[in-house]
Amino acid sequence: MAMNPPAPTPEDSQLGKASAYKDQYDPSLLFPLPRAAKREEIGIPQVKKGSVLPFLGADLWTAYELSWLNARGKPQVAIAHVTVPCETPNIVESKSFKLYLNSFNNTKFADADEVKVRLRMDLSEAVWRGSGKSGFVGLRLLTPEQFDQEPIHELDGLSLDRLDVECTQYQPAPELLSAAFDEQPVTETLTSGLLKSNCLVTGQPDWGSVQISYSGPQIDQAGLLQYLVSFRQHNEFHEQCVERIYMDLMRRCKPTKLTVYARYTRRGGLDINPWRSSHPQTQPANVRTARQ
Repeated sequence: MAMNPPAPTPEDSQLGKASAYKDQYDPSLLFPLPRAAKREEIGIPQVKKGSVLPFLGADLWTAYELSWLNARGKPQVAIAHVTVPCETPNIVESKSFKLYLNSFNNTKFADADEVKVRLRMDLSEAVWRGSGKSGFVGLRLLTPEQFDQEPIHELDGLSLDRLDVECTQYQPAPELLSAAFDEQPVTETLTSGLLKSNCLVTGQPDWGSVQISYSGPQIDQAGLLQYLVSFRQHNEFHEQCVERIYMDLMRRCKPTKLTVYARYTRRGGLDINPWRSSHPQTQPANVRTARQ
């Protein structure tokens, strides 16, 4: 009986390793990583037939360094907005995404539409690989005449960073979270620009801002800020950090509705912005913050 090959791990990827620069189109450079192991670690069972995740959402990627050659060999540039549904079994390791985009640099394509089709097909295959299912990522390609339409806007909400709190824990500490269960429920949106974690493999810093919208028992704001700061020395990918925050808030504060949205600063020409919600709603616009 044939054995299934072991699932790829972050250590198998090109992260932290010297990599050859390929400037000819090569979709094999994409390195998908299963979400399952990290989800199980934070108490989210692997999605099987008929089961559902405890949240909705997507990972919103922006690729700022996208270039290719037109039919006459003239370089073209664009920005790509990519939407990866959270129910995909895989994420794409970010360095492999960068190497894949580099492979467009000296490759001729008929037009931007052909580039868009290749990107959508390749990324969709990678995030659904090994699942027996198929689907598509969302993809929007912005050409230079559209660049001036790209806004900069900070996350809306009441900033937790105004609070003068003592911070002593720098690994995720969900015990810092609490809520007023014996008072009237509230609906509010809170933000912080003090989210920082580290790459799971390289340990390099990942800087972010986070927006938490909820209805339910009022969450203690000082404790929430201390909790967000507690990720400061934690090694985990962006998507995993946001899902950890979501699950900790659900378990400790028991909101009736919850949305967690983080925007991380770009690295290697890419930013990753995970969004998770307890209920159907309009996906947030992929609008960058000033730090991005």
